[in-house]
Amino acid sequence: MSDTALTNSLEAWFKANARALPWRLEIRDPYRALVSECMLQQTQVARVLEKYQPFLDRFPTVQSLATAPEDEVLAAWAGLGYYRRARMLHRCAQVIVDDHAGIVPESVDALQALPGIGRYTAGAIASMVFHQRAPIVDGNVTRVLLRVHNKPEPQADNQTIRWAWHRATQLVEAAADPAAFNEAMMELGATICTPKNIRCDSCPIRSHCQALANGTTESIPLPKPKAKQKPMYCASIVSTIDSANDSAKARSVLVEQRPSSGMWANMYQVPTIERDDRQSTLQEITTHLGVGADAIEPAGSFTHITTHRIVEFVIYRVDRAQMGPNQAYRTLDSLDQIALSNAQRKVLDLAGIL
Repeated sequence: MSDTALTNSLEAWFKANARALPWRLEIRDPYRALVSECMLQQTQVARVLEKYQPFLDRFPTVQSLATAPEDEVLAAWAGLGYYRRARMLHRCAQVIVDDHAGIVPESVDALQALPGIGRYTAGAIASMVFHQRAPIVDGNVTRVLLRVHNKPEPQADNQTIRWAWHRATQLVEAAADPAAFNEAMMELGATICTPKNIRCDSCPIRSHCQALANGTTESIPLPKPKAKQKPMYCASIVSTIDSANDSAKARSVLVEQRPSSGMWANMYQVPTIERDDRQSTLQEITTHLGVGADAIEPAGSFTHITTHRIVEFVIYRVDRAQMGPNQAYRTLDSLDQIALSNAQRKVLDLAGIL
């Protein structure tokens, strides 16, 4: 199998079949590429498409992102999850402005020295924006490489990852167009060489694929053991008031900001009682609020699943609760200015607020 033949096939296929995505411009803007690559980490393209342009409309330059308050950045990121990425992108923009005169650096080493920029993101920007022969390896790329070489190994294994980076380096060196090759590898893994429902008949490198030749495509890579998800129980208290606003009545809801570390760090939520062992009882909730049982009304429940947690929400409505430390009433039309998780938006929706 010739590396040149493989890379040529992939590059030609990609140039003819690449999805039309808003960050795939003929001339790549380094800042826009930085935003898209950070958003695409562990997030489906469909979700990123919803948030990408509104985020850029709000922060059109690296300078505008660097000078924005963190709360505003998190609010614009809301819905993408993994909010640490938004904080690191924000910090990254500040470092680019402070240390690089507002210009995204070109080299892999300089990019990787930025906050939140790992080897993959640095390689993606260096190759796709600045046309350097920098390799990239993510889950899609690793899966393609393992199948091409018929290697039945777990793709998250450290030895597999080292091998994938070595092999990706060899291939990008053989490529005529490193940018097209790297994007082709990711596109192939995202659209054809997928974890399930593999479309081998449409694959441009099927003649190079040893797994296809050996009938082992479906069993590669080996599955990784699922991490045990810890339970979390949340009793969410939705309290509203009507307040005067420009001579009109505007409904407000009580919110609080979460701690600066841990799950949903620094984001906003309705007042919540959290436990790791069980759901809070009605008596515990009324005692916490200092109200009688007749003052609160059940409003529903749902389960929210993250990578590491299974969060059980139970929602209650209460009128005009007293504000506690770090709590404030916010008008409903101002909620898009603060960072609310998808789970919190569902809480408000079930309570009839949104």
